[in-house]
Amino acid sequence: MRYRTLGRTGIKVSPYGLGTLLLGAKIGNPDHNDSIRLIHRALDAGINLIDTADAYSIPPAGASEIVVGKALKGRRDKVVLATKFGRPMSGDPNQRGTSRRWIMTAVDDSLRRLQTDYIDLYQIHRLDPETDMAETLSALSDLIRSGKVRAIGSSNTPGTDIVEAQWVADRRGLERFHTEQPPYSMLNRGIEAEILPVTQRYGMGVLVWGPLGQGMLTGRVRRGAHTDLVRAGLLKVFADERRVDTVEQLITLADEAALSITHLAMAFAIAHPGVTSALLGPRTAEQLDDLLAGVDITLGDEILDRIDDIVRPGTDIGTLDQAYTPPAIEKTNLRRLPVGERAA
Repeated sequence: MRYRTLGRTGIKVSPYGLGTLLLGAKIGNPDHNDSIRLIHRALDAGINLIDTADAYSIPPAGASEIVVGKALKGRRDKVVLATKFGRPMSGDPNQRGTSRRWIMTAVDDSLRRLQTDYIDLYQIHRLDPETDMAETLSALSDLIRSGKVRAIGSSNTPGTDIVEAQWVADRRGLERFHTEQPPYSMLNRGIEAEILPVTQRYGMGVLVWGPLGQGMLTGRVRRGAHTDLVRAGLLKVFADERRVDTVEQLITLADEAALSITHLAMAFAIAHPGVTSALLGPRTAEQLDDLLAGVDITLGDEILDRIDDIVRPGTDIGTLDQAYTPPAIEKTNLRRLPVGERAA
């Protein structure tokens, strides 16, 4: 593989990374030994970036990290290991978020599950509106100085908050976020409008998740042939007919280009100059092999122009189920005056 530099960290990573959301999970691949074999298969193929999170595959807590830790025995030094924190780990209100109190506990928990003494990239899973950014960056800076963490990053972060974090780091003399992990695919191109220009301006690496549109760009979801998935209620996006119609157009384009839709989707995800690596999320070795077979595919301007005609640059077709919703939109009390104060 042709490795890329992760922002300005100097760390080299493969253009495809292995995401482990479905490894060790009941909804994905609950067989730990099979998941370990899949990780080894990815590493043998040249993938050197593994991305996980403490909240992946819950229950039990940290199952995905446990699987990754087992798989990396004897191979740790050749892997760029990324994990995330911040999502709830229990019903305890202090076992979540980005406070110093929780960060210092969460990192040690992850190190133990991963069976390592350092994390190459430690990422905030979601912003915590109740914690000051300086508080979070101060704790993460201490982790870098201690050697427990080599680089830090954010995930699903709006452009304005990425800029604020960079400014806070500069003003306070703290470590800055080196990476961002947003969603990106041929169906969801919203990050092209603001996120990618901002990350490029600050020299940040970008690891994109969902390059296959939460499974819609695998060829499995077709017009009139995906009712079983809709009935199952697995993902709301499967019931979005506008997305289904767009998938049909993209499949036609892939056929004309003599490519599978998965190879077209993955090649698109790493074609943007602001994207460092796209995270794969296979459940089986067969799925992994299919994705890796297209790693050397490069899309020409003609095909990229046709994709632009189908999905306008900087726009999304529908909303991903796992997409981040800012608190100001999600919480009604942040966008409505109290009843007694609404009168003119």
